[in-house]
Amino acid sequence: MRVYEGNTRRAGLRHAYAQDRYEELTGWSSPAAGGPVARQLIPEQRERDRAVRFTVSRDLGHEREQVTTAYLGR
Repeated sequence: MRVYEGNTRRAGLRHAYAQDRYEELTGWSSPAAGGPVARQLIPEQRERDRAVRFTVSRDLGHEREQVTTAYLGR
């Protein structure tokens, strides 16, 4: 598993997956992909952003929303 994770990390596949999944679930690009940063979001979008970050975090095998900052930006 570590070898696989190392290879995918080097290839950027986890970042691409996280960014694609985030856009699929929110309807807008992540900050790392040119989308709005957190301070530009209205309250309803911030709630959606947080929920989607938890989903993406779990998809990537994590349990913390903060981990997604490395993949999605803030």
